[in-house]
Amino acid sequence: MSLPLPLPLHDTPIGDMTTRPNVPTAVEYGDDTAFWVEYPSGLVDLTRTAHLPDGVQDPKPPAMGEGQMEIGVDGGRRVRIDGGKTAMVVIDMQNFFLHPDLRAHPLGLECVDPLMKVVPVLRSTGAKILWVNWGLTDHELKTLPPALIRGFRKNGGGGFGSELPGGFGRLLMRGAYNSELYEPLQSEYLKGQKGGTDFWIHKNRMSGLWGYQTALDLFLKENGITTLLFSGVNADQCVLGTLVDCYYRGYDCIMVTDTTATTSPQGGLENVIYNAGNSYGFATDSKRVIAAVK
Repeated sequence: MSLPLPLPLHDTPIGDMTTRPNVPTAVEYGDDTAFWVEYPSGLVDLTRTAHLPDGVQDPKPPAMGEGQMEIGVDGGRRVRIDGGKTAMVVIDMQNFFLHPDLRAHPLGLECVDPLMKVVPVLRSTGAKILWVNWGLTDHELKTLPPALIRGFRKNGGGGFGSELPGGFGRLLMRGAYNSELYEPLQSEYLKGQKGGTDFWIHKNRMSGLWGYQTALDLFLKENGITTLLFSGVNADQCVLGTLVDCYYRGYDCIMVTDTTATTSPQGGLENVIYNAGNSYGFATDSKRVIAAVK
């Protein structure tokens, strides 16, 4: 009986980043300006501050600079990030998706407490908090594609811009109560807005970064942000859409798993977390983020 042939090196699957052994020697990925450095210790430096030196065997990571931190991520690794180049992207934690008078989303509600704990800690590092939410205008109602319109209607009625009962206002329109963040997140946002750390960014698709020059992409570029921590609902819809588009455009993507949820059947969230850590970037949780700062 013949033995199976070993797989060629190029056949290594891209979806196993949390199970691969640490690199045997330091490796640099990217170009002169956008690069990561991974070390045999399990550290992946995302700060883009120190290239690997030429001609040095077994180079060691540089000392952490001011505002930098190292966060434990799935797979036994750590990522070094720069707070001043980092933003937490909180997606759709709005009344429409979370308020018990409008829907049952117990897993989404469970994300509120860890968010309330991790957001102030991240602010202290210089990171921005970006609340990326549906917030449509009447003009945008006329430009939405049919698949999107159909998905938000029930039995052919309702949908974007329709009036919701109970004083919640028009569905996902700017300024409507159902478009506000679910409390106490709305109050936390207002606190950060006053302090200059938190920003509200409207979106009009499931992805906050679709198309040319979205408000989110412009903000990230104008503020020199390269590393993104993702949270919100629903994980396999708007969170995933935004994360993947950010991945395509070269941002560092880290999912904070205990601040992310979905109403989809079992497997929906697990698949997103798997791919976030094994393909698109990294996965961690709020406790590890807080521990890295404190």
